[in-house]
Amino acid sequence: MEPVAGPDGATLYRDEQPARRGSKASYYVVYSDADRETRWGFYCGNCHTLDNAVDSMGRVECNRCSNRTKAEEWDAAHE
Repeated sequence: MEPVAGPDGATLYRDEQPARRGSKASYYVVYSDADRETRWGFYCGNCHTLDNAVDSMGRVECNRCSNRTKAEEWDAAHE
C-alpha cells in the first residue's frame, strides 16, 4: 500500500495493483486505512489524482484528464 495525500491533508492508501482499466491508464483502489477495511475511492494512474466521479453504472471518470472506464454492468436497455 502506498500512502497518498487526500483532501484536507488526510493520509489515504493506494493499492499497488491496478483495479480497473481506463481509456488512458489504470485506476487503483484507494482505502482510508492501511488494513484495506474501508474503501475510499479511486486513484487515476494517468494524471495521479483522486478527483474522480463514479456513476450508477459503475463507470469511473477522472474530472481532470477524462480517463474513463466502461460500465461494470449493462444491458441493451442502456444503449
